[in-house]
Amino acid sequence: MSAFDLFRRVSRAPTNPGAAVKPRQFDVAELYQGPLQTGDAAQAQAVPLDEKLRQAYFWIVNNAIISPHYDIEYNDGPAQSYTIGDSRRTLALPSAQSYSSFILLPLLTFATRKKCLFVGGPGRGKTASAILMGILAGYPVREVRRAMQHGHPQMTIADLLGNPLPADLVSAQSMDDIRIAWRSWLSMRVKIVDEYNRIPTRTQSALLTVMGDNYAEILNHIFECPESAWYLTANDDQGGGTYQVIEALRDRIDVIVQALAFNPRFLDELLLRIEENVRPEEVAPPEIIFTEKEIDRMVEEIREVAVPTDVRRRLEFFASQFELSEAAGVQFEYMTKDTARLSGVDWSQLTAADNGRDRLKDLGCQTKNGVSVRNLMTLLVFAKALAYFRGNREVALDDLRQILPFVLHDKLQPDLEAPFFNVPENSGFRTDRLSWLRRLFDLSCDEFNRLDLDRNDPVHDLSAEFGRGLDGISERETRARLARIERLVSELGKGRKLYGPLYDDLQKLKYLHQRYTNYLHWLRAQ
Repeated sequence: MSAFDLFRRVSRAPTNPGAAVKPRQFDVAELYQGPLQTGDAAQAQAVPLDEKLRQAYFWIVNNAIISPHYDIEYNDGPAQSYTIGDSRRTLALPSAQSYSSFILLPLLTFATRKKCLFVGGPGRGKTASAILMGILAGYPVREVRRAMQHGHPQMTIADLLGNPLPADLVSAQSMDDIRIAWRSWLSMRVKIVDEYNRIPTRTQSALLTVMGDNYAEILNHIFECPESAWYLTANDDQGGGTYQVIEALRDRIDVIVQALAFNPRFLDELLLRIEENVRPEEVAPPEIIFTEKEIDRMVEEIREVAVPTDVRRRLEFFASQFELSEAAGVQFEYMTKDTARLSGVDWSQLTAADNGRDRLKDLGCQTKNGVSVRNLMTLLVFAKALAYFRGNREVALDDLRQILPFVLHDKLQPDLEAPFFNVPENSGFRTDRLSWLRRLFDLSCDEFNRLDLDRNDPVHDLSAEFGRGLDGISERETRARLARIERLVSELGKGRKLYGPLYDDLQKLKYLHQRYTNYLHWLRAQ
């Protein structure tokens, strides 16, 4: 077998034999097709899109990007683990199919058309991985390379978006007469920005508009961009570029992937590429190339993946841990870390005033902020995508646990002065943010289980009762429900320290109380 055949090989065996079979949706266009399909159409139907996505992953991880770091771990039964070194770290050998985040996260970004940031030192495969995503979308290698935007300190908005035609600038009677020569990359469905933290601040603002709102604007002319997967690279994520990245631009990034160090045990694979003069991105097999319609359909299939109630409840409980700051406000609704941030108060002064809780036990004391709506939506989308990639029709708790650190990596800011980080065995979490976030989620789930909230959650029960609607509810029943809410608020507030989940529960009860109060006033007016 030649080197080219070796690099183009796609396994014919199922990549995940235990994957659940998804029900095939009926398409009215099939009524107009003949009884027998051959060639490409038959092959396209033979391979479900989730299987094709897995084929792309295994081709990349086996032939294109050398990444032996299987850090997204799944287990099917007991797994072997070993304690290594003076620091007593654990090496786990997963018992189920596990994955390399450096390959999987960009692929899930491709499947969901989100935004991924690669961070890591030079020469670790960040740009190569991004280029491969453009290849999967069906673009030629040369077109992907030419369309890549390279950040540099002199980059202008015209460099990024396009130029007005010089002849029109001279002869035009109005702005509408000026034509714009738009950059070709704006119309692509995979967009790559290399070293984005070297782009000047003003140009970053123009990039933000394209990333956030899918349009570019020059001289009141608008270019509508298609939904795209975005890939940005940076040598580090701590402001080490030429320019500080504006906060709004950082917030638009959905996942952050770290490029880990090369393992010299795989040097023979590098040697093979040199001797055979093979570049994997130039020999990508056609079986793993996605058409535009396939990507659109894959996005819809990912949205159909269900999030079970028990998984959603644990995410709710986790997210409720972090926003509360009792010393930040007087009115109940304003007792949040965001209130403190907007006021500009010194953070150490705020934490010194907040001394009523167990700061080692309270997970919220480990962070300087909470989880935003955008973060939660991104987390749900990527959890669905990961479950879909694994061939499942429902998100498992492990899917949420594995994807959460990559989504919240740059979003949930640690307070390194918190007591948690001063415990000797927790010192490694100061630098390993991914492991810290996963540990946070594990601690939150442990507390959820300890409180037995799956079976004993009166706030959830009252919310479910309200969710069934108010049609036909009498005034007497409305008053009874209001009384139950008031009684529960009184019970929850008696002699208890205020922690994040309780704070959110009390706000939910106030919301329900207000809805029933409004309904009661409406009943009286009839």
